[in-house]
Amino acid sequence: MTNNSATLSQETISPKWELFDAKDETLGRFCSKIANILQGKNKTDYVKHINNGDFVVVINADKIKVTGKKMTDKKYYHYSGYHGGMKEQSFEELLEIDSTKIIKSAVSGMLPKNSLRKKLLTRLKIYSGPDHPHSAQINTK
Repeated sequence: MTNNSATLSQETISPKWELFDAKDETLGRFCSKIANILQGKNKTDYVKHINNGDFVVVINADKIKVTGKKMTDKKYYHYSGYHGGMKEQSFEELLEIDSTKIIKSAVSGMLPKNSLRKKLLTRLKIYSGPDHPHSAQINTK
């Protein structure tokens, strides 16, 4: 196995932009593809400690699907830090309020739990509808 970290640097890395449509996609399978692309695992020069991934634009986040009874049984928790500050929302409620948080939470859980996670998540752009402002970056051939 060769050491690619010597040839990689922030100057030599040129990330691409990829567009994903979340319409009728299963949440877990869809987000694992996104996590791999954000980390750069789909490239031949992948190194785990360098941010070598691509930008990912997700559209139609409000049309994501889940299997089984997860629509009502899956819970998302948020704690404010104060006594009694635990907030609980079901998948169905969060889908109506802000569907982008569902995908961001799932992708975040699939990324490595280190200081690189925040940098990787800045390359993830999620939109509820089919419109996005990144059409100039994405090669739509």
